[in-house]
Amino acid sequence: MALRNHNTITDFILLGLPADPNAQVLLFVLFLGIYLLTLMGNLTMLLVIRTDSHLHTPMYFFLSHLSFLDLCFSSVTVPKLLENLLSKTKTISIEGCLIQAFFLFDFGGTEVCLLSAMAYDRYAAICHPLLYGQVMNNQLYMQLVWGSWSLGFLDALINIPLIMNLDFCEAKTIHHYSCELPSLFPLSCSDISTNLTVLVCSTLLHGFGTFFLIFFSYVRIVSTILSISSTLGRNKAFTCSSHLTAVSFFYGSAFLRHLMPTSGSPLELIFSIQYGVVTPLVNPLIYSLKNKEVKAALRRTLGKCLQWHR
Repeated sequence: MALRNHNTITDFILLGLPADPNAQVLLFVLFLGIYLLTLMGNLTMLLVIRTDSHLHTPMYFFLSHLSFLDLCFSSVTVPKLLENLLSKTKTISIEGCLIQAFFLFDFGGTEVCLLSAMAYDRYAAICHPLLYGQVMNNQLYMQLVWGSWSLGFLDALINIPLIMNLDFCEAKTIHHYSCELPSLFPLSCSDISTNLTVLVCSTLLHGFGTFFLIFFSYVRIVSTILSISSTLGRNKAFTCSSHLTAVSFFYGSAFLRHLMPTSGSPLELIFSIQYGVVTPLVNPLIYSLKNKEVKAALRRTLGKCLQWHR
């Protein structure tokens, strides 16, 4: 689709973070460290799950895709953020901005679907343990994963082309560190009512739809755990705590960011940084530090690497 509507301006200015040079240097070091740790943590999870046969189960198949998603999600915005922290112009081309917005929608939409699929996996494992192998068979968990990727892509495909029909006139400053749709709408001098309607509808169907699936799964899980012996119940609850923590981090900040009015307030930045930068960092820590199977697999993988080097 031609970008006929963007002939007035050719780029945007991302001014979401402090302009003080000293603060920018400190933020560059901070976000660079976070990004490198994010890459290392998620790549380690991918390597361990891929190489250790003990982790070739549906739950860890989901987790490997979550780690890959976190790599992609962080890489969409953080490299440009780091570039702008060292740059005086802090610009991003309109084409680059739209591409960034597309992949933010794509990866974010995929992640909420994947988190709901992981909740269903925990529901099947805890509420129907004897039938788990039949319920969560190879065909089903593959369909859940690729269905998550497809729905995320469809969500982006519905929302992003619509913004290409808008006219962007004189205003070109985005009070944010990335090109999220809520931050782009105030810059348009066209009627954005259709865009807002589509965005709200897709958010309600996609975001709240997956949230209610997770909520329903955990209502059944809690009910099942409370009905069994306390020691066994605690052990089963522990297997869900990592996933529930990841859901809380991502959904909480994402919902607050997209449901609040766009005003360029610091809260918008904080919520966006939490689900776009911090969550991809902490997810590998949540699933490794609180998971005995992952820690054991990590030790086995490190042992193999040391033997190989010798």
